[in-house]
Amino acid sequence: MKPNGIAGLLAASLMISAIMAMATSANVTPQNGIAFYVSTEGNDAWSGMYASPNAGRSDGPFLTVAAARDAIRRLRTKRPLDEPVFVYIRSGVYSLAQPLVFSPQDSGTPSSPVVYAAYPGETPVLSGGRQIRDWAPVAGADPSSESAHDLAPDRRDAILKWRMELPEVKERKWYFHQLFVNGQRRQRARTPNTGYFLADGEITPDDPARLKFHEGDIHSSWAQAADVELVILSTWEEYRMFIKAVDTTTHVATLSTKRNPYGAEKNARYWVENAVDALDAPGEWYLDRIEGKLLYIPLPGEDIKHSEVTAPHLQQLVRFEGSEEADELVHDITLRDLAFSYTDWSIPPVGYVDMQAAYDIPAAVEMVGATNCSIEKCLFTHLGQYAVEIHRGSKKVRIVGNEMTDLGAGGLKIGDPKDPNYDAQATEGNVISDNHIHDIGIVYPAAVGIWIGQSGGNTIAHNEIDHTFYTGISAGWTWGYGPTAARENLIEFNHIHDIGRGMLSDMGCIYTLGVQPGTVERNNICHDVTRYEHGYGGWGIYTDEGSSNILIENNLVYRAQDGGFHQHYGRENIVRNNIFSFGQTAQIRRTRQEPHRSFTFEHNIVCWKAGPLLDGKWDDGHYQLDSNLYFRFDGKPFQFGNWSFEEWQKRAQDTHSLIADPLFVDAEHDDFRLSAGSPAPKVGFRPFDIGQVGPRKGSER
Repeated sequence: MKPNGIAGLLAASLMISAIMAMATSANVTPQNGIAFYVSTEGNDAWSGMYASPNAGRSDGPFLTVAAARDAIRRLRTKRPLDEPVFVYIRSGVYSLAQPLVFSPQDSGTPSSPVVYAAYPGETPVLSGGRQIRDWAPVAGADPSSESAHDLAPDRRDAILKWRMELPEVKERKWYFHQLFVNGQRRQRARTPNTGYFLADGEITPDDPARLKFHEGDIHSSWAQAADVELVILSTWEEYRMFIKAVDTTTHVATLSTKRNPYGAEKNARYWVENAVDALDAPGEWYLDRIEGKLLYIPLPGEDIKHSEVTAPHLQQLVRFEGSEEADELVHDITLRDLAFSYTDWSIPPVGYVDMQAAYDIPAAVEMVGATNCSIEKCLFTHLGQYAVEIHRGSKKVRIVGNEMTDLGAGGLKIGDPKDPNYDAQATEGNVISDNHIHDIGIVYPAAVGIWIGQSGGNTIAHNEIDHTFYTGISAGWTWGYGPTAARENLIEFNHIHDIGRGMLSDMGCIYTLGVQPGTVERNNICHDVTRYEHGYGGWGIYTDEGSSNILIENNLVYRAQDGGFHQHYGRENIVRNNIFSFGQTAQIRRTRQEPHRSFTFEHNIVCWKAGPLLDGKWDDGHYQLDSNLYFRFDGKPFQFGNWSFEEWQKRAQDTHSLIADPLFVDAEHDDFRLSAGSPAPKVGFRPFDIGQVGPRKGSER
């Protein structure tokens, strides 16, 4: 499903509902269990025992999911729930006034779970948004004016601004950062409309930071407006800072806080957002929080007065609120076949400075102290932050078969940035599988598809992650060789592609940090990784600072801009039986020399047609490469670092390796199967099956 598809999805589901209503008026009743119903035609004063209102409209479904939850609570006070409980939610948009909260008292049991699911064939939407109606043309831009009628229709629509009065905004009760028209995200007023401004040199490390700008890029009036933002891209992170002062003589803007201490990038790219004079292109909007006025320029041909316009009111939709400290967990609750849409994002008064992966950005659905809960075949779209967060003592949670798209941040976060202090606080043993996570990082470009912090024993399998601006999967949150809870994570059969897309630097399809005994990366496909053209580091598999004791095997990596494998520093990693192909600037990189063995690299196939084989530092010999197959498709000679193949072998490296064509079926068209007669078996390479990579049929949404 596409990011703009929620309206179409509702229309289709409503059609199915009508057909079903004509066929039968009976409830959908589980074979074993209790059923409640929720409908936009319901009433919270009713029993909730019927799928539709009765003829006299004296009974029928509930109006809200919260009412169904509360009915289960009341039922539990009368008798034990020794059978499953199902809450069937009919099609429609359920606009939440506040997040839906599940506490320990809402739990089921392994044999009698509580399931909140879509009514069969229908797609209900839990929304944090509100509809905006009653638009009026801005004075001087009346679409009925004589001058407007002289313009061509497409141009007339494009230049006209429309306004909406929002008293709640003026009263400081509501301030939103996103707007959607007919299920499509619209651009907050921005300049330049495409591309970037460039800082003149480095942003200073002062508190607050100062940025030198080029003539005309920043206006002094923006400091007076107080809420005009600079969105700055720097290496692997982004900043959102307010403009506090502008010196037009020196061309220096004073920002609202200090930058990341590692963000010393010269001539950093940035754009300006939320300035009224940046409202100059079709599809842009601006919210005046002082006057409570919303301004919008429609797209050509867009009839704004008859469009569905949605602005988010909530930042979260659902929370599982258990207490790991009190051993009071939320358990055995399932959410299935639901859609979660329209949440907002916000930043602190001093602005936001990302350290990495936008790890501190919240999620629309948050699980704290949850166990044996699951989210299955749901849609997460039009969200301002992450989709799902699982942390603070959550265990054995299953996130399976969902689609996550059009996200302000990333897909999932598992664990916390700090080590758990005791066993109950640990987040572990969760399963994230068969999800499609794509088109993310729209507000926070550094966000990742799946982030694993201080959490272990998780399975990340059969997911497809694509069209990100930064890393696909990030595992571990300890820089160096210190203590970490990120261990024994299994990352397998994932399809990760179109990563980076030229925006940020220092990324990989799979990125790790710290000592991770038992962690395995296997049978993944990674391809098409591109970083910022003046940056560095678009790798396939990236073992960053301290990554150690990790097994990397049976992975296919191709078209990763700076190479298929990079180890910054770490120890005793095993890289075996992988295919690394078509790196552009290099194939394999090792950055830091250390007194221990960095990694063992064996039984791999490395083939390319541009750039060197080895990049970085290889002088110390504290690594072991052997029984690999190397081939350069263009036939040009190549070195092993500073050495010829013969000299390299005299250094006790690649003693049993070969330089020969692996005879792929059609590598140029991404078919890396081996043809008959391939020399790969001679170096111990074993073909691996990639047919099961990505979401499995029947499990995905």
